[in-house]
Amino acid sequence: MKLNLLKYTAFCVAALALASCNDFLDKVPDTRVELNSPEQLRLLMVNAYPSSNYSLVCEFSSDNYIDNNSPDENGMRYNLSSYNRIDDELFAWEDAKASSGNDTPSDIWEAYYHSIACANAVLEKIPEFEANTELKGRDMLPAIKGEALLVRAFSHFILANLFCEAYRGPELSKNILGIPYITEPETIVHVVPERGNLAEVYDMIEKDLLEGISLINDGLYEVPKYHFNKAAANAFAARFYLFKRDYKKVLAYCDAAFGGPDVDPTPYMSDIWNQVSNFYYISDFGRYQTNITQQRNFMLIATYSTWLRHISGSKRYGCNREAKRATIQGPGPTWSQYQWRNSKGETFSMHPCFNGACGTNGKSEYGLYFAGTAAELFEYTDKLAGIGFAHQVRAEFTGEETLITRAEAKAYLGDIEGAIADLKIWDQAHRNSPNVTPGEDHFDELTYAQIVKFYQTKDPGFGIVKTLNIDEICPSTEYAVNDNIEPLLQCVLHYRRIELIHTGMRWFDLKRYGIEISHAIGKEPRIETLTKLDPRRALQIPNEVIAAGIEPNNRSNVALSSGAEYSKITPEPKAELISK
Repeated sequence: MKLNLLKYTAFCVAALALASCNDFLDKVPDTRVELNSPEQLRLLMVNAYPSSNYSLVCEFSSDNYIDNNSPDENGMRYNLSSYNRIDDELFAWEDAKASSGNDTPSDIWEAYYHSIACANAVLEKIPEFEANTELKGRDMLPAIKGEALLVRAFSHFILANLFCEAYRGPELSKNILGIPYITEPETIVHVVPERGNLAEVYDMIEKDLLEGISLINDGLYEVPKYHFNKAAANAFAARFYLFKRDYKKVLAYCDAAFGGPDVDPTPYMSDIWNQVSNFYYISDFGRYQTNITQQRNFMLIATYSTWLRHISGSKRYGCNREAKRATIQGPGPTWSQYQWRNSKGETFSMHPCFNGACGTNGKSEYGLYFAGTAAELFEYTDKLAGIGFAHQVRAEFTGEETLITRAEAKAYLGDIEGAIADLKIWDQAHRNSPNVTPGEDHFDELTYAQIVKFYQTKDPGFGIVKTLNIDEICPSTEYAVNDNIEPLLQCVLHYRRIELIHTGMRWFDLKRYGIEISHAIGKEPRIETLTKLDPRRALQIPNEVIAAGIEPNNRSNVALSSGAEYSKITPEPKAELISK
């Protein structure tokens, strides 16, 4: 996307299609539609949410995926193809140049700056409308302004966490290259925006966030869950302050998202585990999880995305081996006693509830495991030709993420019992499944002693426990990782990794904690290690943006350089429960 060549006001306003002209001479020469009422501002905000999905770039960059072509534990090598060349680039932490289509850094950059442009077009008009005391619908203006500010803040927040290195606090972040923070509609061609530094970007995000959250009114929306409603706005604020390490504010905003500190978050946990027997296709899980009727969903975002085709259609990269055992089919502090044996004679621990909610792609021996966290919705533009647009709805803010976020904040604030209480709510919610006979389950109780035993005394393996470098990445005079809370933080990160699989959030956790990971690439294999301060943790900005004159990221240790329908769910080959 060329920031200096696009008139974003024109682009996003024209998307509304609010005017129709019967005569060529009636058209506005620059194709813009004039915004002349609060209702038009409200309608513009419907189209102001990002249409791109960052799951693919984050998951392939994280430790949630492995290369099946690298030797497995038996030395077996495969010669499998990737779904797209960009998968190879992302997995190797190279500059992503192979594609500018859906789910790519280029697509994300363009979509999120488009959202920013729409928000700015709205914010530019609001003072004019506020001054007109006779204008119909003026009472909507504060809420519209609040939503626009939050969309602008959120879009810059995601861009900053993708295309910048990790936030390192107010001082160290002054030395980190930021992103252009756009606050006005662009009307002048050939202006190259400055990237500034990351500290400035976070300050501007915070300013927009705090002003916007105070103005939100859920009564403005026909379908609140597709907008920044109050719960979603507070969940966003909690995530923002989690990345800033301001845990008192994290706690306050998490409480507000649930409706208050004394509100039981249990109803905000998914009940999908009770529905497993009602689903036939893996897409059934995703459609259920991202439904507007689910109380767990604070905000949903509809995107153009083929991400699920990369999961189910790829052969080379997948959530397999240690990545699988650290997430959807692995041990945990309360369910390790559930031992399973597959048809190959392998034994492993696995949460009983994940047996029905994850599947394999076809009958592949190497395994391509994916959880039912989202589904593709296909929009046909020509049914006879079988062409159209692939969509995925993102559950951007949920009750589960907010609850685990609150547990992390409580741990740093010294409220060990409170943190465990929150984690227990998540843990208990995941125990209801047709795979568990009522009264006969053998889960352990989640206690501090049990957490210490699993995450500190006994190494569970599979890369579940990794060194936490957050005190070096983002130093704090108030908070630090110590021996008392480290096992609890490991539990938080493990639960987050399981809950948010395939959403891309694991990549953000790896960045903010400075967790080092390695990727084994190819048959030899070539081992690439991402160190805690590796500049490759910042994605390279798109080539077309660099060509337009915007400063690229310095990744000096790197050499610059139609999908099928989903198959029926097939669990890991005849997994048999052998003991509890």
